[in-house]
Amino acid sequence: MSADDGPRSSDDYRPSDGERRRRSRSDGGDGERTESMGLLRRFATATDGPLLILRETTLSVGAVVVIGLLLFAISGVWPPMVAVESGSMEPHMHKGDLVFITDAGRFVPDAAREGTGVVTRDVGREVGYWKFGGYGSVIVYDNPGDAGPPVIHRAQFWVDEGENWYDEADSEYVSASSCAEMMNCPAPHAGFVTKGDANAQYDQVNGISEPVKPEWIVGIARVRIPYLGWVRLGVSGVVLDTTAVTGPSPTIDATVEVVTAERPVAVTDLAPTANDGISATADGGVSATTDGGVSATADGGVSATTRAVASAGS
Repeated sequence: MSADDGPRSSDDYRPSDGERRRRSRSDGGDGERTESMGLLRRFATATDGPLLILRETTLSVGAVVVIGLLLFAISGVWPPMVAVESGSMEPHMHKGDLVFITDAGRFVPDAAREGTGVVTRDVGREVGYWKFGGYGSVIVYDNPGDAGPPVIHRAQFWVDEGENWYDEADSEYVSASSCAEMMNCPAPHAGFVTKGDANAQYDQVNGISEPVKPEWIVGIARVRIPYLGWVRLGVSGVVLDTTAVTGPSPTIDATVEVVTAERPVAVTDLAPTANDGISATADGGVSATTDGGVSATADGGVSATTRAVASAGS
């Protein structure tokens, strides 16, 4: 048997260069992991200082994103909430309310007009469809031919293109003695006649909008949360009337500038009115009005979830 045979003592063992390099890399990796775990522990358990601020900010932003995505999944509209800015839908919606809306194609009632998801006030009265203190759907619509923001009002009835709808209209909400003396009569195209619950006239009579085409409908109001919209309105700062705009109406209207995800939008009311206008904001603000008016935002939102909506006084 050779002198080299047999077990060797640990004192005689010498690791090769390759083994030493592998051990060095392994020891370095363990050190980095330990350091990373220590940083995470400090981040999770910090009770003051920059790490606490960073952690709370991250959690808040994450919660907003999760809630926003959940609401979007339900509503199909982004942003899925609007903050009511003034009073043309009173007493059923008030300034400072937050309203959850959904795409017109979701949760469609049986009584809805085919292809629209909207139940008019006339049909709602027949079938008992009651929403926000009145018959019929409350819709958010955006007339692409109007530079103003979207409007939130109640759908009253449907008119066909060329229809003389004077006799179908409630005489209380028109200011003419015949179709020839009334705006948008005969109807320039098919669509919904709409009105704010607190307004004295139809939107199509006072010049706020032509008959509302189904493709103009941004969403349908589903749930109202009182007061929560004030958070949005307060943050926007527009309640301080820092921006001025003018419009064709003789109404005195404090102005609104809304910062949205795409662009700032400013509006005023479109016609003389005896009632306060209603509008909604999501990421922009709202103006205080003294005689009605239209102001709103186009996008943005409370906790990043509010849609730009406005309503007009009439």
